[in-house]
Amino acid sequence: MRAVLHTTFRSLQVRNYRLFAGGQLIKLIGVWMMFTAQDWLVLELSNNSPAALGLVTALQFVPVMLLTLYSGRLADRYDKRKLLIVANTVFAVTAVAFAIIVSAGIVQLWHVYLFAVLLGVANSVETPVRQAFVSELVELPLLPNALALSAATFNTARIGGPALAGVLLSLLSTRGVFLIATALAIAPVFTYLRMNTTELHGLERASRGDARVLDGLKYVGKRTDLLLPIALMAVVGMIGFNFPVTLAALAKINFHAGASSFGLLTTALAVGALGGALAGSARRARPGAYRVIGAALLFGVFEFAVGFAPNFVVAMVLLVPTGFFSIYLAQAANHRVQMGVAAEYRGRVMSLYVLVFLGSTPIGATLAGWWGEQYGVPSSIWMGGLISFLASVAALVWQLRASGDRLAFDLHPRPRVHLVEAAPASGPAASGPAATESAASEPAACGPAASEPAVVRIHVKPLPGKPVARV
Repeated sequence: MRAVLHTTFRSLQVRNYRLFAGGQLIKLIGVWMMFTAQDWLVLELSNNSPAALGLVTALQFVPVMLLTLYSGRLADRYDKRKLLIVANTVFAVTAVAFAIIVSAGIVQLWHVYLFAVLLGVANSVETPVRQAFVSELVELPLLPNALALSAATFNTARIGGPALAGVLLSLLSTRGVFLIATALAIAPVFTYLRMNTTELHGLERASRGDARVLDGLKYVGKRTDLLLPIALMAVVGMIGFNFPVTLAALAKINFHAGASSFGLLTTALAVGALGGALAGSARRARPGAYRVIGAALLFGVFEFAVGFAPNFVVAMVLLVPTGFFSIYLAQAANHRVQMGVAAEYRGRVMSLYVLVFLGSTPIGATLAGWWGEQYGVPSSIWMGGLISFLASVAALVWQLRASGDRLAFDLHPRPRVHLVEAAPASGPAASGPAATESAASEPAACGPAASEPAVVRIHVKPLPGKPVARV
């Protein structure tokens, strides 16, 4: 057990990373408390309108669409720690102003819309810079574990924040929750200030150059191994990851539940998500494309099932595996992108990833809110799961065609599916330009286990005489 814990939490041995993770955990608990209270406040101010809830979520992410790519340029050109201090300071000041208006009892729906945009501006800078900054906190062999623990920190907050908000909403009212959440949101400013800058692993600023956004886009365009997870997360992030809009409306409108019960639904989703994050914490190598696609397929299936849940308890149970595969997918896609990119492009590439993953939320949230108001909240959930599943199938077809791999079916002794990889090239052609380009598109994995690729065995029984793909 001690060895397992040491492997799972090994990045916490680095002081700078401990400060980073601690500050993020405290802040994110406050942020999730604030978002939970905000969702409930919007429903109260809008007479239970899913469309209003969708609009607030959309406005929160509009700045991500507009500013994220530029933020990635800043991350590759300037000191990430200083950028994070400024962004978190702006977020904290804005949250304080919002909490004062709510506490004074003068809040109106347009106030919520306005502060959703302002908080979104701070997040549009902070999120891509923070994603890229993790690689400067630890050495390269620890990067997969550090990324996994960052996801675990996020989902621990998703568990604690909504659950705590649900209890406090029934004890202290919405005003009290906003005040407590605001106090917690200030934490990262102090943790970033306490970091030892001499122990960071960033590039020398003189070598960063102009860091043009267009160069980053061209870099991704030449890398099919980066395009697949980014394209897949663009669809799933926009259509499938709309639980901030759908869960509050599902709890209050369909299940006639109170604020604390809504917190239980969000907590169930987050419990599964935490499990998914911890499941990837022992990863030492870059995940394969089929691991990402498989997680997306399973996420789509479970979200589809949630949309047909007959009651509150069944929905809560189904949200656990849905949460598991949602974060396992997001984490695997993040790892595949971040661990396959050159350091000088990391900020711009991660900003593109954040753009398609979170920046598409305004479109998806607005659609989910409108669809839920027109055809019912459950249908907006199962439709999101169905579209996510179909996008995963399309990604699987794309990957099979690009790689030359194929699926084979064996009916005896029982039905089984095998992934059969294309025969490797041999002879002089294997060392030509095509081989060089292929090698460049799949950078070596990080860490001690770089020579041992992460393996997902999709097969049970290999076909006679055929090699079986390991991804």
